[in-house]
Amino acid sequence: MPEGTRLAERRLKVEREGAVAIVTLNRPEARNALSFALLEDLEAEFAQLRGDAAVRAVVLAGEGPAFCAGHDLRELTAHRADADGGRAFFQATMAKCAAVMQALATLPQPTIAAVEGIATAAGCQLVATCDLAVAGEGAKFCTPGVAIGLFCATPAVALSRAVSRRHALEMLYTGDMVDAAHAHRIGLVNRVVAQGLALAEAKALAQRIAARPASVVQGGKAAFLRQEGRPLAEAYRDAACVMVEQLLDPAAIEGIGAFLEKRQPNWP
Repeated sequence: MPEGTRLAERRLKVEREGAVAIVTLNRPEARNALSFALLEDLEAEFAQLRGDAAVRAVVLAGEGPAFCAGHDLRELTAHRADADGGRAFFQATMAKCAAVMQALATLPQPTIAAVEGIATAAGCQLVATCDLAVAGEGAKFCTPGVAIGLFCATPAVALSRAVSRRHALEMLYTGDMVDAAHAHRIGLVNRVVAQGLALAEAKALAQRIAARPASVVQGGKAAFLRQEGRPLAEAYRDAACVMVEQLLDPAAIEGIGAFLEKRQPNWP
């Protein structure tokens, strides 16, 4: 096996449980910080998942006591010794991170973050980018850039789309750590479970989603993403077209028929 492959496997673990893919950040010694190499691994894995019809839901987790501590600050700092003070590497890193977040956000399959421990800065960004999130009761979240002279501008993109403007700005302006209960109250996570059970709960949720017709769920996700930010009338026009097409789809024919006949559907 090529060395590059072995290194990638150490940085990222990918497992399958039926129709669910579990992608685990695997740099526990660095609290799963997003080095440039790990970002490249994530980008490649998301590209592969995008075309995998056998995968109907994706769970994103972190190995060890932390979910993800954000960008690898040691790696970034090392590049200050470059001739340009690190500018080229910083630009490449932020561009790669943006590409990874967009790839995650637009995966056709529903995505679920399973969070134990800290999810800070770009780690919090990963959580906010996933469609859903489950947190252990000991999980904590923050966008702490202001405390080290660096506003979390890129995490703000995902955070502002996951929670209200005021809650996002409070986290960004203060950099304060918030616990799982607060993250649940503001809508950053869907549910909080006992510490250590986030992954199990996320996988159970993923399996329930994966049991639904893939064409319906994935078509619905695409429609949801399209309508976000559109004017109301335009959003309704597109949504109505989606409903018409899905009503003509074999899944709806079988599903509605089963409902009316009071039986379990036999999905095509």
